[in-house]
Amino acid sequence: MNSAEDKPVLLTGNHAVAWAARLARPKVAPVYPITPQTPVLELLTEFQAAGEFDAEIITVESEHSVMSACIPASLAGVRVFTATASQGLLLMHELLHYAAGARAPIVMANVNRTVASPWAFWPDQTDSLAQRDTGWIQYYVETAQEALDTVLQAYRVAEQVLLPAMVNLDAFYVSHALEPVRVPSQATVDAYLPPFQPLHRLDTAHVESWGNVVSQDMFYRHRQATEEAMARVPGLAADADREWAGHTQRSWGVVERYRCEGAATVIVTLGSMCGTARDAVDAMRAAGQAVGLVKLRLFRPLPVAALRAALAGVADVVVLDRNHSPGIGGVLHQELRAALYGLPQAPRIHGLLAGVGGVNVPVDKIRDFVQGVVGTPTVPESLWVR
Repeated sequence: MNSAEDKPVLLTGNHAVAWAARLARPKVAPVYPITPQTPVLELLTEFQAAGEFDAEIITVESEHSVMSACIPASLAGVRVFTATASQGLLLMHELLHYAAGARAPIVMANVNRTVASPWAFWPDQTDSLAQRDTGWIQYYVETAQEALDTVLQAYRVAEQVLLPAMVNLDAFYVSHALEPVRVPSQATVDAYLPPFQPLHRLDTAHVESWGNVVSQDMFYRHRQATEEAMARVPGLAADADREWAGHTQRSWGVVERYRCEGAATVIVTLGSMCGTARDAVDAMRAAGQAVGLVKLRLFRPLPVAALRAALAGVADVVVLDRNHSPGIGGVLHQELRAALYGLPQAPRIHGLLAGVGGVNVPVDKIRDFVQGVVGTPTVPESLWVR
């Protein structure tokens, strides 16, 4: 397959991610297979066998070992890529904290899948949202094209702030669905993504140390520095997106507003559900209802200022969560309640657990959700809907 900016090719979301990894020119790619991520590493090994992927692919015994290999490779000063899903991401949890603390700008694609138990293999974002406090930048994408572009943008941002980044795509709806995708040329990506050249690296000629025991005050200052780096991410993510648009004419934003002009009610959601929500908004607008959509692409750090601006003056916000945090409901619902707290004339925020475990959420169901909650009092927990 040849790269073709002028002519779209049919790719799954997984294969779009693999193309992005190839174009980013990482030097190390530790991998371990897990459904539904496995096609990412399969295509990378095909690229390598054909002499088209100049990276050390390390196959290890578990996802914990994957991240154990990613961290020192990144600290040695090379670009690193990996991919995982569901239980694999959970097995990495300890080392996700370590990677962020080590300021290792690893980029990882995560295919959102239900977590056990019981065993299931359907789209559900609980796996990555459960990692929201690890210090990783988190993107959520709607399509295969956005997945490819976002992996490249994630490297730009991660390497500027020295924090790892996770690009999340829904299982099957994105990972296995074929879509037309424009694959940029290597020259385009090279012009956009400079070589990774960190100031500090593991180098026997210039001795430094990582992971040593520190005092309370040093740890405190380290966390402050991490927070300061996170605070820079929304602005840098917007810059990276604008510059990518200059190269490719494709822009995704940090927070997308769709048909929000004059909207009294706005739907907010993540990932592939945005496509169905967009169709629902069109249907409700055609029926004379003032409804819009806010698509949240960057979840960590949460772009609070952008969300407050996007939802100012709205009467009702309907949050669709394809995840479940036992005891509180939807993660995005609670994050949005906190982000909008204290906003003058704050909207009523309604949380709906929709699509948990991969349950299909069609256009008419979203329309029914919206009509069922608009104008009603809000409750702290999210409501279950089928």
